[in-house]
Amino acid sequence: MTGTTPATRITELPAGWMREHLHEALAIYGAAMDYGDSVVAGRYGYAVQHTEREGFRAVGAFVEAPRGDGTVGEQLVGFGYGYVVAPGQWWHDQVRNALDRRTAKQWLPGAFEVCELHVHPDRQSQGLGRQLLHALLADLPQPAALLSTPDTDTKAFRLYHADGFVDLARGYHFPGDARPFAILGARLPLAPPAEKS
Repeated sequence: MTGTTPATRITELPAGWMREHLHEALAIYGAAMDYGDSVVAGRYGYAVQHTEREGFRAVGAFVEAPRGDGTVGEQLVGFGYGYVVAPGQWWHDQVRNALDRRTAKQWLPGAFEVCELHVHPDRQSQGLGRQLLHALLADLPQPAALLSTPDTDTKAFRLYHADGFVDLARGYHFPGDARPFAILGARLPLAPPAEKS
């Protein structure tokens, strides 16, 4: 086809690759979430721990880009990762407190947490977030996927709702962040985007 943008490669990333490239991935996280360098730097230790959790899975979006030496290589422009939630994990326990008892019992046990899903601002609005989300959640054995996202009308919030996520809690404040967050859940498997009406 002519007149199209260069293809983006979406691929699963081994945990070891993620550990080696966390600074690169977290720079995208900082740009996408509009977080300062200190917040991004503080996230590094947590992200390393996440790669060691049960059921860890990561995906990345790559485009061809020129390197400083004049050659062309692949550049990470988006990524997502998650793992199985369990009692004692900070996010799990925060979410359990945010949900009523019945909702927590229905959604939390054995769920997969979409911990991070970010596309660099320069590459947003090209469908990469949806591709990453579906690649991350494809063929998982878990019954449901959970995530939290700022509780405002963002591209990410609209994407999650359009792709089968429902509100489990709204207006929740995680410690250390002044913004309200929405906690969303989706039963797995997600329907492929082409099957949505």
